[in-house]
Amino acid sequence: MPQLIRLYITNVAIGFGLAAAFVALLIWQDVAGVGHLVMQSDMGIVAALMLWVFHGVLFAGVQFAIAVMAMADDDAPRGGRLIPIRVEAGSKAAKPRR
Repeated sequence: MPQLIRLYITNVAIGFGLAAAFVALLIWQDVAGVGHLVMQSDMGIVAALMLWVFHGVLFAGVQFAIAVMAMADDDAPRGGRLIPIRVEAGSKAAKPRR
């Protein structure tokens, strides 16, 4: 299996795992009454499944984007020596107080 496909599948699995934990906490903590709606409705399983799938797609995309951005090679020079430079700070002439 190509390395990029393996990376994608791994990050999608991590994203859906995080989404499962998030939806479980969302239902357990009853945020905005979602837990009550899911547990008391006859279509609660469908609602929980939709929450998991949609959050899974979101978390998997973010997880994969983070993984890809972390792979970037930055060849630009970093750091360097800071040299202090004296700069005269002038001010506008104010009217003298009397």
